[in-house]
This record gives sequence, structure tokens and C-alpha cells, in this order.
Amino acid sequence: MVDSSYEPRDEPLSISVGIVVPTDNQSFNITELAEAFGVTARAIRFYEDHGLLKPMRRGQNRIYSRRDYARLAWVLRGKRVGFSLAEIGEMLDLYDADDGRTKQRLITLEKCQERTRILAEQRQDIDHMIEELEQFCNIVSAMMPTTIAD
Repeated sequence: MVDSSYEPRDEPLSISVGIVVPTDNQSFNITELAEAFGVTARAIRFYEDHGLLKPMRRGQNRIYSRRDYARLAWVLRGKRVGFSLAEIGEMLDLYDADDGRTKQRLITLEKCQERTRILAEQRQDIDHMIEELEQFCNIVSAMMPTTIAD
């Protein structure tokens, strides 16, 4: 899996919102991209079918650019934290807005804050369910006979 942290690595890198991408104009075939991210070629084609990746074509071969590399990193990060493909696509498409990426950053920040709020609510709900289950287990356990006849 590609390291998407802020830690430097041996090869030349540039960092954009914590997504590590090669700094040169390297291109990738689908197998190389799949191996770099630990996903299947089928997953990459799926994201392509949804308009999230837009590789060039050379005959039947897909040629993925540095931009596709970065977009795939965004897609996978977005999926990990629970964004829908539509939400990820919206954030990615705003990259091309002619405003210095201000709108992209604003929308992404809003979506991340909302997702964080939702996850915090879910965590609180889960904590309450765990407490309730523990109480129920204690009640049932207290009802068990101290010795069970054979």
C-alpha cells in the first residue's frame, strides 16, 4: 500500500494534502499502479469507469500519469474514511476550478468536518450499545445458577 503520510521516502516526492506522489513525469501501466497501491487492476478500472481516473490510451494500453496516481491516492483515502464515490469525484473535479484550488479545499474541509461529526456520533452510539450489552450480560450472568446439575 502506498504510504500517504507526511514521512519522507527515498525517491523524489511532492506532497499535496498528505498524498505522496512521484515528482517526475513518470507514467504507470495498470499493473504498476495496482501494485503501488495494493489494489487490483479491476478496482482501478472500476474507478476509471466512474470517471475518477482518466488515463491516456496507447492502443489498448492505459497509461496513467502522475495526476492519475495522485487521484487514486485521494480515491482510496476517501473510501477509507467513508466518502462515497460521488463525494470523492466532486472533490477531485474541483481541483480544475480556476481559483487556486480554494473551492476544492473549502469543500473538502467541509466534507471532512461533516464526516468527522458523523463518525463521532456513530462512535458514541456504539459506546452506548456496548454499555447496554455489558449491563445485559451482567443481568443474565447474575441469573445463572451457581452450580449446574449434570
